[in-house]
Amino acid sequence: MTSFRVGYNAVYVQFCGALHSFSVGDVQVGVASDSGRTRKLIPMSLSSPQYFPDVALIIEGGGTRNAYTAAVVDQLIAHDIHVGWVGGVSAGSSHTVNYLSGDRFRTKASFVDFAADRRHSGIRPFLRGKGYFHAEHMYEIAPGADQQYPYDFETFTNNPTPFQISAVRADTGETVFWGRESATDLSQLMKRVRASSTMPGFMPIPIIDGAPYVDGAIGETGGLMLQPALGAGFERFLVLSSRPRDYRRSEFTRPGLLTAVLRRYPAVAQATLARPTRYNETKQRILDLEKAGQAYVFFSEDMAIRNTEINLGRLRATFDAGMRQARRDWPAIMEFLRG
Repeated sequence: MTSFRVGYNAVYVQFCGALHSFSVGDVQVGVASDSGRTRKLIPMSLSSPQYFPDVALIIEGGGTRNAYTAAVVDQLIAHDIHVGWVGGVSAGSSHTVNYLSGDRFRTKASFVDFAADRRHSGIRPFLRGKGYFHAEHMYEIAPGADQQYPYDFETFTNNPTPFQISAVRADTGETVFWGRESATDLSQLMKRVRASSTMPGFMPIPIIDGAPYVDGAIGETGGLMLQPALGAGFERFLVLSSRPRDYRRSEFTRPGLLTAVLRRYPAVAQATLARPTRYNETKQRILDLEKAGQAYVFFSEDMAIRNTEINLGRLRATFDAGMRQARRDWPAIMEFLRG
């Protein structure tokens, strides 16, 4: 049974089921919930569609630090902003597919409520052999239509925007890129998002078509999908970074230890050791593009957590900090998009 009540500046719904979407006036509204719980209705869009086909959206990963940049993705969806291409890696791949499905609830929940659920994150699943983040559940079970965090694959499929996410083959070190041609159904899409997000040592290594994959951030992009966007022909870029402006990745001080820990996958160890150089070089290219007026970079200025944070209060505070910055910077973001 579904029932509604009106609260201060909000409408609430009490229902049994996973996902509901309907219209209130001209605004599409969606809600997702556990059976019997109450959730605030989230308007999917607050304005008419705005199209910027000459802009590529590049989304950096960063584990649960992406609770901060989730606020920007939320606002892109809220203002019905459409770009010409989207690329994300690691946690940025989750943002990519949530953005393309237009799901504000899932955009936030993926890095706040869900990430803090101790049934699927932290020491408990790690000791059960499921990983610090129980990736199989998070990516391959929870997005199901009858689950707590259903993914709107139909809207994703109907969105024509090209995208790319990447992962690294653990056996060879090869960087592999996936787009719509690989997203033939929900299962195939989410297997690849999981692969792109698999932090070596923290999460079990998934197998796709017989090959093992790990976090795309250790691949040739360094975790910033600039080169694929350039390869797709774009010259203007909106970049969402989960790091502050002055951040640079440091070289590993004990490479031998890393190699020993990853001895089963030496290609992963070598890719991880190479990442600081790749990341720093790509970030400098992005800064040069920003200086030339070809990029707008949202740097996370008030980041107070690590990539493995699972405390609900701190994750909520991180999202709120990101939202404050997103709203402050929104006029500048729109000025850039409008060229």
